[in-house]
Amino acid sequence: MKWILCFFLLASLAIQSQNLPKGFSYIKDLSPTIQNELRYCHDNNFMGVPVNGYEENVLIATTPTAKALKKVQDELIKQQLSLKIYDAYRPQTAVNHFVKWARIINDTLMKQQYYPEVNKRHLFKLGYISSKSGHSRGSTVDLTIVNLKTGKELDMGSPYDFFGISSHVTYENLTKQQKKNRKLLQEVMRKHGFRPYSKEWWHFTLKGEPFPKTFFDFPVK
Repeated sequence: MKWILCFFLLASLAIQSQNLPKGFSYIKDLSPTIQNELRYCHDNNFMGVPVNGYEENVLIATTPTAKALKKVQDELIKQQLSLKIYDAYRPQTAVNHFVKWARIINDTLMKQQYYPEVNKRHLFKLGYISSKSGHSRGSTVDLTIVNLKTGKELDMGSPYDFFGISSHVTYENLTKQQKKNRKLLQEVMRKHGFRPYSKEWWHFTLKGEPFPKTFFDFPVK
């Protein structure tokens, strides 16, 4: 009886993988050592609640993106470091949830942690929230670097998803070590075909992404 149950479990996992649109992959299938903390799958994010469309703590990206991330990871592993991904493919349903939340001005549960100096009314104008996201095209990732010896994330000078100038790539009011950490992340990602986003040190998009004009809406599971 047990082997029958195992068979069906394995079969369901196989079906799950086959359900991804052509050109997409689970990142763990190409680079299983990459760490992940899918913030939007839980409540540790700027909204303070799980985000619609994130059903399981799995990372999905276009296959070229996943392959490029493997190259980054292979280089970092040699230095006793690892990528840690906070977000990859993001369904349009999730983006719509962000937009809906941003319009509820009095919902400021996570303000002190994620946007203490920004008036929520200005999140659209300042570009922190948008009706479309590059993540929905499948080739954008949010990530950092972890020290494998300590198990801790490298100090980048501001937390992931922090809305403020301290998250800008060129922000100068950082310690020498924080600048060194940001430089390492920027250089290794650029080296393997990613372009950064100036306002978020954690945000990168694959150059020559395969679906530059398509915004997908299948769930993360």
